[in-house]
Amino acid sequence: MEYRVIDPEAVSDPELRADLLDTWIAATDAGGSVGFTAPAPVHLVAETLDLALERVAAGKDLLGVLHNGDRYVGMGLLVGKDSALNLHWRTVLRVMVHPKYQGGGAGSLLMNGLRQSAVELGLEQLQLTIRDGNSLEEFYGKLGYRVVGSHPRAVRVAADDYRDELMLVTDL
Repeated sequence: MEYRVIDPEAVSDPELRADLLDTWIAATDAGGSVGFTAPAPVHLVAETLDLALERVAAGKDLLGVLHNGDRYVGMGLLVGKDSALNLHWRTVLRVMVHPKYQGGGAGSLLMNGLRQSAVELGLEQLQLTIRDGNSLEEFYGKLGYRVVGSHPRAVRVAADDYRDELMLVTDL
């Protein structure tokens, strides 16, 4: 498994898009906290992926991926703000690994790659948010992230199922 940064000119690769869409749908359907709930609304996931790839192509965001030698099996974005006041940090967004490749350190490889990419960009801090109830605080805590805030009931995953959104930060 290898971490790679996708060149903005390479985001139009149909194989990249197909693999990332497949990964996103599989992660959603497996219960992952990646912006949607199961069953994955394929057309909405595809639209969201296309918007993310447009931002990468425009040089606004960085796309880090995992490649297993045959296909792309994970992704994460470093998303920038459009303000000069926030140039020293980025939001980590859409972190996911295809369920077939989880459990063997792929998520840590992806996150460490994104961290190294951030260091190479000269950033000072990374921020991300997670949905509580999935034990993700432990995973990110081992990678140096700490909880700095909570938005109670910010995420509604079903009509009667609300989750808190937790904000985590790490210094680089």
